[in-house]
Amino acid sequence: GQLAAGIAHEINTPTQFINDNVHFLRDAFGDIDKLIKSLKATLDESLTAPKHLDRLNQYRSKAEELDEAYLLEEIPAALDQSLEGLERISKIVRAMKEFSHPGEKDKKAADLNSIIKSTVIVATNEWKYIAELDTDLDPDLPPVLCFASEIGQVILNLIVNAAQSIEERVKDEGMSKGRITVTSAKKGNEAIICVSDTGSGIAEDIQSKIFDPFFTTKDVGVGSGQGLSMAYSIVVKKHAGQIDVQSDEGQGATFTVKIPINDSESKKPQPGMEA
Repeated sequence: GQLAAGIAHEINTPTQFINDNVHFLRDAFGDIDKLIKSLKATLDESLTAPKHLDRLNQYRSKAEELDEAYLLEEIPAALDQSLEGLERISKIVRAMKEFSHPGEKDKKAADLNSIIKSTVIVATNEWKYIAELDTDLDPDLPPVLCFASEIGQVILNLIVNAAQSIEERVKDEGMSKGRITVTSAKKGNEAIICVSDTGSGIAEDIQSKIFDPFFTTKDVGVGSGQGLSMAYSIVVKKHAGQIDVQSDEGQGATFTVKIPINDSESKKPQPGMEA
């Protein structure tokens, strides 16, 4: 529900300034229409007609009255902003369609970089007010055999977790925006995704518990303790991968996800798979 509300907000913002620009264009072109009609009337007159000079002066006066230079400058700018807003809406909708694609019965080769990009857009409302988000994605990362929608869920949880950690530090220390960094890389037969943040970090004595079901350090109503547990289940049990965290309390955290690129490694038993 929170995610849906965030997406609605993201779609509403560009839609609002498109609406404002369209209203401006309608009014502006009404004025331009008057100007064009005045000019046309002038052109219809014979150049030698006695009224020509008067009509020309009327045109110049009308152009000054309507601030012709302003209209010619601002109308293209309004159109550009409208196109930018439409492109933003398109990206949000495309990302949501990709992210919410029904779960697959079998693993399929997927572009992890595309999954990361879509998830970042879908989660924008979760991080944009308290953090900058950078991506450094390996362009040579090959397709990975996986359940794409579930990997998207893992990345989403890690980004939301990072944003909440930064928000906590912002409140406690009064710091400005934090930073979230998402990277992808290939090492051997593994695809590696890292999500780093400059948040409040995780105390060493609870780092071994954070993947346990229902374990959370957040206030009631903020965290259910299910996100990281679900991420662990998807990565380790469903993909025979690994997920771990490195963190110093007060200095942020880095979550690292490792997933076999193909099935040659994923058939090996992993901790917890028998559970």
